[in-house]
Formats: sequence, C-alpha cells, structure tokens
Amino acid sequence: MSALTSLGLVHTAISLVALASGAVTLLQQGRIRPDDRLGRLYIAATVLTCLTGFGIFQHGGFGKPHLLGVFTLLVLAAVMLGARTPLLGRAGPYVVTLGLSFSFFLHWIPGVTETFTRLPLDAPLFSGPEDPALQPVVGLLFLAFLVGAALQWRRLGRELAGTTAPA
Repeated sequence: MSALTSLGLVHTAISLVALASGAVTLLQQGRIRPDDRLGRLYIAATVLTCLTGFGIFQHGGFGKPHLLGVFTLLVLAAVMLGARTPLLGRAGPYVVTLGLSFSFFLHWIPGVTETFTRLPLDAPLFSGPEDPALQPVVGLLFLAFLVGAALQWRRLGRELAGTTAPA
C-alpha cells in the first residue's frame, strides 16, 4: 500500500465533498441541479477533483485515471452547454440531468479503486487498479447509474410535458 501524498490528501478531501454534495442532492431532489447551491458545489468540487488528479502519478505517468479526469471535464462542459445555452434545444435538460448523474458515476470508479486497493489496511480487497475482481464492482455501479438514469429520464419527460411539478 502506498501512502497518500499531500496532493493526494487534498484531492481525496475535495472528491469526498463532491461525492457528499452529489449524493445529498440526488437523494433530496432525484437529480443534481446546476442551478442550486449543492449542485454548484458538486460541479466545482468535481472540477477541482479532476484538476488535482492530474498531478497524481501513483501508478506511473499519465494514464487511465487522468483520461477519466479529462473525460469527466468534457461531460461537465456538455452539461454547462446544455444548462446555459439553447444550442442543444429540447435535449438540453436531458444532457444536463443525465450528464451530471454520469459524472457522479465516474467519481465512483477511482473512488472504489483507490479505496479498496488500500483498505482494509492489512489486506486490501483489490491488488491494484487492474485487478479483475474490480470489474464486477464497476459493472454494478454502472448498472445502478443506468437504473437511476432511466428513472430520471422518465421523470424529466413528465416534467417537461407539464404533467408533474419539477422537484
């Protein structure tokens, strides 16, 4: 097990803020909204998590975790495009809602990987980021994202059609 660097500790703390704010707003509102306090906190912490992650090279040079950070920033750029411009038209609210939920899912990949390659201290659950036992865990997280996204899609469709009040 390798110890966290100072940057790693800051990165981890910021990512926990992102995960907590994302989880709270998902549980309270059924989605992460870029126009409320928790949603803005989630987005800012996610951006900072990605940026601080670019300086961490515990597993060698620039690699998959860094690419995941770039991809997450691209997802957030699409979200902001959907939230702030009419460019995406009727797809905008879907891009915003599902994009933010997808970015939340993306947080969990390195979160689970880094946590369980370090814990429990005496016998971590996974030997490293390439451990085959990690794949089913990520698969289950993705399945949870898909179920949540389907529910969000349906709810958002009803809201946009005017059949229910927005949450």
